[in-house]
Amino acid sequence: MSIKASELILNPDGSIYHLNLKPEDIGDTIIFVGDQDRVSLVTKHFDNIDFETQKREFKTHTGTYKDKRITVISTGIGTDNIDIVLNELDALVNINFDTRTVNDKLKNLDIIRIGTSGSIQKDIPVDSFLISSHAIDFNGMLHAYQTETIANPELEDAFVTQTNWDSNKAKPIIVEGSKELIDKFKSNKTHHGITATANGFYGPQGRVLRLPLNNPDLNSKIDSFNSNGLRVTNLEMETSGIYGLAKLLGHKAISLNAIIANRTTGDFSTNPTETIERLITYTLERI
Repeated sequence: MSIKASELILNPDGSIYHLNLKPEDIGDTIIFVGDQDRVSLVTKHFDNIDFETQKREFKTHTGTYKDKRITVISTGIGTDNIDIVLNELDALVNINFDTRTVNDKLKNLDIIRIGTSGSIQKDIPVDSFLISSHAIDFNGMLHAYQTETIANPELEDAFVTQTNWDSNKAKPIIVEGSKELIDKFKSNKTHHGITATANGFYGPQGRVLRLPLNNPDLNSKIDSFNSNGLRVTNLEMETSGIYGLAKLLGHKAISLNAIIANRTTGDFSTNPTETIERLITYTLERI
């Protein structure tokens, strides 16, 4: 059965609606960055760039790095954008745009997030690197999909119990990253732990400017969570969406975090650009 035009939306030139891409425009390895300006920080290391486009916050460069074709895409902020980017990338490689049908043979992408994050553990310092072994979804986006096959009920129930999670909020879903990619990128330079994905930067991550918080103690409850040695190490706004949708769609994903703030000590990096550049170099060397 063909997919309706209202569900798979194409531009007049045949490209996918939001990303403005055609299947031939991307490689099998995709790097996600949040900031549009960070795309060129990655691709300046490439041997060549053979494709560039931008629509809204979604900027894309595709090129070659050491004989490997890689695509770098800026996703913007939040899992709502990740929902767009991952579904449209999957459509590019797994749906025939002419017949509007799913391909018989499905393709798997390697998706690598290079992002910034704030640590909530004292022993994970500013300017370090952290790999998300798991991601915990606080924002509820994944509840739109059938997540039974990717969830971790025992770990989720332990988190809800230990943090006394508010039943009025979306139930947390915990998803593992790709073990294959994690093994490839881990080293003595990387910390590891559960990344918490919030649905905002201020209140949802426990920051107070003028508005009081619904649960002022939530961050301290989150950073004290421990289940068989697994703990929540950092806060950001995209990883759970990447891990959840990638796993549901059959792709491999890893989130690499440049720690530019420590929420427990109150420290912030004096040179976050340098830390991000080091993480970019580290990532490309291991791809």
